[in-house]
Amino acid sequence: MAGHSKWAQIKRSKAVVDAKRGKIFSRISKDISLAAREGGGDPAMNPRLRTILLKAKQANMPADNIDRAIKKGTGELPGVSYEQLVYEGYAPGGVAVIVEVTTDNKNRTASEVRSLFSKYNGNLAGAGAVSFLFNRQGQFLVSREAVSEDRLMEVCLEAGAEDIRTHPEFYEVLAPVASYEAVSHALEEAGIACESSELAYLPQTQVPIADLDTARQVNRLVEVLDEQEDVQNVFHNADFDAQVQEALQEA
Repeated sequence: MAGHSKWAQIKRSKAVVDAKRGKIFSRISKDISLAAREGGGDPAMNPRLRTILLKAKQANMPADNIDRAIKKGTGELPGVSYEQLVYEGYAPGGVAVIVEVTTDNKNRTASEVRSLFSKYNGNLAGAGAVSFLFNRQGQFLVSREAVSEDRLMEVCLEAGAEDIRTHPEFYEVLAPVASYEAVSHALEEAGIACESSELAYLPQTQVPIADLDTARQVNRLVEVLDEQEDVQNVFHNADFDAQVQEALQEA
């Protein structure tokens, strides 16, 4: 399931977080600048900015980096103009893929994303080709060690969450896009730490992948897309079976 896939990704990424810290900071900086440009630099008056600053805090992003990103967004410091785009395509095995980017040069980014799909046995498709297979929702993953289920339900449902799913290691909180900032703020106020929080494309149905070679191809395409400098998030609807998932984690 999508929550399990995200949780496994979090556990893997913790082992290489130092190597990817620069990429993480770059992503958050772009989000901060965009939020500040659209809603101002005061977090108290800009819910989207406040939510992104929580991510920056969780990532241990230096205060100077945060301040510069805000000032670039508000125009107090010179900076580039970013825009957000979404690309859709297919990975091997008929797996649907959605790629979110934040870029200052959409022609360059489109060319690079198209090249990666082609090089790693995928196909870049047009707008709307696969997005109908996903629901856009706020997704929060919380360790079961961090809070009781009753307390989590009390906090999140009051703030507008629509579903809370219990998994062996974590809770998955789902919220409508319109309630994302409210739920994020409620969790912060309650002192409940999230392992992950994002506006995600969650698959309505998934494509079972039992062949290890196909799984490796899908995984590799997702990895190289995620490493591209303008890419913010990569979502897919592959459902790797247990043995395949274990083999991928050991690789």
